[in-house]
Amino acid sequence: MTELTLQRPATSKVRAKATPRLVLVIVCAGVVLASLDLFIVNVALPQIARDLKAPNLGELSWVLNGYNIVYASLLVFFGRLADRYRRDRGFLLGVAVFTAASAACAASTSVSMLIAFRLVQAAGAALLTPTSLGLVLASYEPERRHGAVRAWTAVGGLAAALGPVVGGVLVAASWRWIFLVNVPVGLAALIVGWRRLPHLPGQATERPDPLGVVLVTAGVGALTFGLVKGSDWGWGSPSIVTVLLWAATLIGLFVVHCLKSRNPLVQPSLFRSQHFTGASLVAAIFMTSFGAMLLSVVLWEQGAWGWSALRSGLAIAPGPLMVPVMSFLVAGWLIARYGPALVIALGSVIFGVGVMWWALAITARPDYVSGVLGGMILTGVGVGLILPTFMATASASLPPQAFATGTAVVTMIRQTGLALGVAVLVAVLGKNASHGYSITAFRHAWWLTAVIAFLGVVPALSLLGRPATAEA
Repeated sequence: MTELTLQRPATSKVRAKATPRLVLVIVCAGVVLASLDLFIVNVALPQIARDLKAPNLGELSWVLNGYNIVYASLLVFFGRLADRYRRDRGFLLGVAVFTAASAACAASTSVSMLIAFRLVQAAGAALLTPTSLGLVLASYEPERRHGAVRAWTAVGGLAAALGPVVGGVLVAASWRWIFLVNVPVGLAALIVGWRRLPHLPGQATERPDPLGVVLVTAGVGALTFGLVKGSDWGWGSPSIVTVLLWAATLIGLFVVHCLKSRNPLVQPSLFRSQHFTGASLVAAIFMTSFGAMLLSVVLWEQGAWGWSALRSGLAIAPGPLMVPVMSFLVAGWLIARYGPALVIALGSVIFGVGVMWWALAITARPDYVSGVLGGMILTGVGVGLILPTFMATASASLPPQAFATGTAVVTMIRQTGLALGVAVLVAVLGKNASHGYSITAFRHAWWLTAVIAFLGVVPALSLLGRPATAEA
């Protein structure tokens, strides 16, 4: 009997019909919303700038950066709350906030209004993400959780990677549609979720320690802020150095607080699990290379080759389409036969080879088939093997009272890795991105991205390749 069956209220005939698979479908609708918005706005920025008469790109960049900073910084806090209170209500509240903020973004008449509603949107995403995976983990029997988490992650990864594709299509009509498209999906998730999601009460845990909340929220927010603004302000500028020092200090104090506190926001015992620690390290490394990879190919196609947002998005599509194919049809079989360590290591190598393809094959003359397509398919295969596997491995090591908090920690690491990947790419490209798109600079960036991807093999084989000792 699953945890879901034990916690169903006997008086609710509608909710008693909810199955684990239905729970997975409902929460995946919310995950699509949060994941799609990580990248869908990128291709719409030029049109937003023209329509809202943005005075400078620095202000407009906060449409992207503000979302990333708030989303990353609130994940752990909301994850802890999700473990304490009812997860179904937390998920529905997150979807409601995200949907309402999306409609408000579409109706914005100024850049400042758009940025403000994007911050609210990010807060909704930060609430629905850990609660959605907490619902999935609590709904499935332990032996089936691995596959359910792979499906949850594959859907989110596909949505994130399809962001530029969907954005390119919608921008052809109006930039406002990239936000309006969230509304019907969100409303459908709210209606079906309200009627069918099971009651899943929270665990009997203490309230989150206020000091831990302040330290991790401010520390991750400062780190993400420093990473996204480093290229604008200069990595050696006093402002960036100060921000990053503050981030390091706050995160360091948070770690000390967790080790010493009677009621830490994140239990240190989570990282005593070598599988959770190994999956977290893989997440940091892989998402750094993933963030750099996805932005680099968009920049090259639109900047160097002069392709439209729609054409560039469609050119990326073969990569994301490989994610569900590999996750649902291949990764599960490989994990059962060889274990998660070898699957992640194989995916890291394939992903790195895909990025190397671009470094070797792309030329200044547009040539999609021989220059981009092969690398796009290989990177998609790598994502389909790595992303669902490390999320499922991390989740499988979590105790029930830390489902949402643990997955929020890994998601926060993923999001910070994305920001770091973008920062690394921009730092390598330097001023070339605004002065003719030097193919030499892009090749250097692709070689570095490939090397980062290959580094994921180390924690995969060293920590995930051994039998688990005492789990958290």
